[in-house]
Amino acid sequence: MTANFSLFFAFYLLTPLLPLYLSEVFGTNKDTIGILLSGYIIAALLIRPFSGFIVDTFDRKKVLMICFFFFFICFAGYIAAGTLLMFAIVRTVHGAPFGALTVANSTVAIDVLPSSRRNEGIGYYGLSNNLAMAIAPSIGIWLYRACNSFDILFWTAFLVAGLGMMVDASVRLRKAPLREKGTGMSQRLPHLSFDRFFLTRAWLMAVNIALFSFCFGVLSNYLAIYSKQVLHITTGTGTYFMLLSMGLFVSRLQGAPQLRMGRLTQNAAGGIVISLVGYTLFALTAHISSTTLIPICYYGSAILIGLGNGHMYPAFLNMFIAVARNDERGTANSSILTAWDLGMGFGILLGGVVSEYMGYSATFWMVALDNAVGVALFFLATRRFFEQRRRKEL
Repeated sequence: MTANFSLFFAFYLLTPLLPLYLSEVFGTNKDTIGILLSGYIIAALLIRPFSGFIVDTFDRKKVLMICFFFFFICFAGYIAAGTLLMFAIVRTVHGAPFGALTVANSTVAIDVLPSSRRNEGIGYYGLSNNLAMAIAPSIGIWLYRACNSFDILFWTAFLVAGLGMMVDASVRLRKAPLREKGTGMSQRLPHLSFDRFFLTRAWLMAVNIALFSFCFGVLSNYLAIYSKQVLHITTGTGTYFMLLSMGLFVSRLQGAPQLRMGRLTQNAAGGIVISLVGYTLFALTAHISSTTLIPICYYGSAILIGLGNGHMYPAFLNMFIAVARNDERGTANSSILTAWDLGMGFGILLGGVVSEYMGYSATFWMVALDNAVGVALFFLATRRFFEQRRRKEL
């Protein structure tokens, strides 16, 4: 959890400020910003199916440390990048170790949890993500205002990622049992097939969560610049992320007992409906004329989106694990993260294009509509799809 906090702190420290960095330092326009930032997600998306296979096949501790080292060292690339092209290369390359690292770290976390408390434990593990999200954007924005230097942000992320790598180096894991009988490489390498890279039994759940991550991709990357240019809220972005993360934190704690009882679809259903209300409220904020109501709707949407996602994501993660065999945990992790990245990547890319030609208001109405489609899909098909494929064994 500590290492997970560190890697997500380093990630979220930069996320809300990179559009401003590209705009102010390189004079980049909106649609180009979307293309550049989506490269990170696309790289993570491409590596995740393979990282799930590798985590399930080879020594997980070694895989974890190799991934963390490359994630850590890429932060130095931001400091060295002096041109837009160099930044684009570094940002895109950085997505690969991030994608592999999040799979490796979460799979190791699942390994050390007792089966009787796995559903609940995964929910608690996710609190480290939420705590990082609560603190990192606020600290990043504060550092930028205090120092007026993006280099300070990059160095801070570099040092925090290094701390996380040292923490993970102290983790002790028992040797995983070999999958197949045999000798030599046949002991380590399973028969290759598509379901070793993507959990095909969870394909509809993957489509569904991609619809939800699309919304979060747009929100997390364009919130700061949208708040500043459209809503004229120049000091509230950090507070917004803090309230969103508080909602995530509270809902994870509240939902943990329900997850322990196996009420996965109920937790997911409640979360996605709350999120839909939050995204709709956020989209409405730009059309409100009352200066009193604008901050109420703006910050209220943060709490609702946080509460909704805090119930939804751990429920979906447990749903993926519940349809997978024990030796497919890495694949299950990589599959949900691949779906999440796919949705976020499309969100970042399309958000930049739509905001360039139709404005930010249309962009966030697109987000609300996408979320509504995801809610409808869950109630009409995904919930039944999961129950038909759920495994009974732990």
